[in-house]
Amino acid sequence: MTNLREKQEQFLVQAGQALARREPHQALALLDQADALGRTHNATLNRAVALRLLGDFHASLRILDEALDMKPYDFMALLAKGAMLEKIKQPKAAIDVYRNALKIAPPREACNPGVIAQMDYAARIVDDHAKALGDFMRQRLADLRADVGEAALDRFDEGLEIYAGLKQPPKQQPLLLNYPRLPVIPFYDRTLFPWLSTLEEATSVVQEELTALLDDAFDEFAPYIAYPKGAPVNQWGELNHSRKWSSLFLWKDGRRQDAVCARCPRTAALLDSLPMADQDGFAPTAMFSALQPHTHIPAHTGSSNVRLLAHLPLILPGPARFRVGNTTRAWEMGKAWVFDDTIEHEAWNDADGLRVILIFDVWNPYLDDKEKLLITEMMKAQRDFQAA
Repeated sequence: MTNLREKQEQFLVQAGQALARREPHQALALLDQADALGRTHNATLNRAVALRLLGDFHASLRILDEALDMKPYDFMALLAKGAMLEKIKQPKAAIDVYRNALKIAPPREACNPGVIAQMDYAARIVDDHAKALGDFMRQRLADLRADVGEAALDRFDEGLEIYAGLKQPPKQQPLLLNYPRLPVIPFYDRTLFPWLSTLEEATSVVQEELTALLDDAFDEFAPYIAYPKGAPVNQWGELNHSRKWSSLFLWKDGRRQDAVCARCPRTAALLDSLPMADQDGFAPTAMFSALQPHTHIPAHTGSSNVRLLAHLPLILPGPARFRVGNTTRAWEMGKAWVFDDTIEHEAWNDADGLRVILIFDVWNPYLDDKEKLLITEMMKAQRDFQAA
């Protein structure tokens, strides 16, 4: 048995060498001899390659299906099948195959340049198809858009891009608690937070106190990202221990920072009047967040979907953008918003000056008061269990 396997392997090696020399007839003869000793996935793939070199694309496609019957999740076989479908003028069928292949693609660093080129080609073909499909659907529906409200139209446009394959649906990815049955909404409807107008009307008051802090205590703004030495920083390498993104806390993990609040009493009183999240040892957190010119906060997610974050812009020296899921907005002075930070989000200060916003957390409006208490006690129990 061992001798037969060695003989079969010898045939396979020789067939591979023949294919490298672009001698498909010799390769097929060697593969016939290998198959006589038992069919293998490797031989089947090589047979498909030989038939492709001979220009028999239909036969190559049939053999690739046999290979995929043996190993349905074979990445290279799927890429090859997509190419064969293109060769026989079935480009839309090829798109589905390429899309499935890309879902199981190995890490790029594990691939040789030839495979990377095939991956990039497949990704480009899939993307081009998605753009063409998106354009087609938009043109078909153009006449129906006139009477649709702005909010509904904004949601529909995102839905169309997801349906076309241009974007992925946003999802919650909390680092601490993923509480069930809460909606996945990047930016929440203002009507759920009637106090937003009170917050916005106080912009000038908060700005006045912030200006004094920046003049007298900007050194107290600390790097927001501060991983210890040796910890994996991942996307935070540029901002770790950097004052490019710094913050000054008024509340932190449920604890009032009395010294800071004393220096901006009207801002502290404003926050006290708002329904901030209240969880002993967890929330609220409220801070001034300062981003230096031309600085990017990379994509990340927050800790728990039971609370949301509110932003009030205070210093906007120029263009500054914020993305949550598939939605990107520009901050506007005097305009606050509430968003779900467990959805991937990132920020850019594209201006030449410092950008500062006030950030604080509030309860998710889809929780009732008794449930909030249960959640808080559950989180405290988990914390105590871990500490013990």
